[in-house]
Amino acid sequence: MPLYKTISVNSQTTVKIWKIDESYDALMQPLDLKPESLKRVLGMKSELHQRGFLSVRHLLREFGYTDQDLFYDENGKPHLNDGKHISITHSFTFSGVIVSDKEVGIDIEKRRDKITKIAHKFVDYEFNYLKPTDKDYINRLTIIWGIKESLYKLFATPGMLFNKHFLVIPFMMEDGKTVAWIDYNNKKYRYNTAFFEFDEFMCAYVVP
Repeated sequence: MPLYKTISVNSQTTVKIWKIDESYDALMQPLDLKPESLKRVLGMKSELHQRGFLSVRHLLREFGYTDQDLFYDENGKPHLNDGKHISITHSFTFSGVIVSDKEVGIDIEKRRDKITKIAHKFVDYEFNYLKPTDKDYINRLTIIWGIKESLYKLFATPGMLFNKHFLVIPFMMEDGKTVAWIDYNNKKYRYNTAFFEFDEFMCAYVVP
């Protein structure tokens, strides 16, 4: 069973990461999916996406939940029937779930050089401390994207812009954590964030 990593963030919050190395059939076989989940997974054109979707259901089982315990609101944000907060991510061969008593967000991203081409779309304030000549430029760009994606998942409000409404306070890779802010509709919200690197992937998550 490829549960790759478990992180106890605090007494109310846990992260679990799955390494997706099973076949579609092996992932599907033990699961009991709701009709709408089955329809969704069968409608996916990519087997990689199908395996990502199914691996998340295996992570739910690791937390003691089933597919029946998970539902999505009108903005596509996942929720659990017992009222706990959840966020979900998958990227290529890894998936992750964070569950907490507080609102949370999580994102996994593969480290890829092409992120530099879209940096201007999600970075603004951060260019004050981030330079293309930095040796860890791509890694930190990827973390900034992951933190902002996590914030977006947590807030789940259409119209928010990564480069305008989300700020990530200066950090170095060895810090493993930083603070992020949402500045939206004349209100400011502060979040603790953490991040780590593994197997050419980056994981970031946020907790209020």
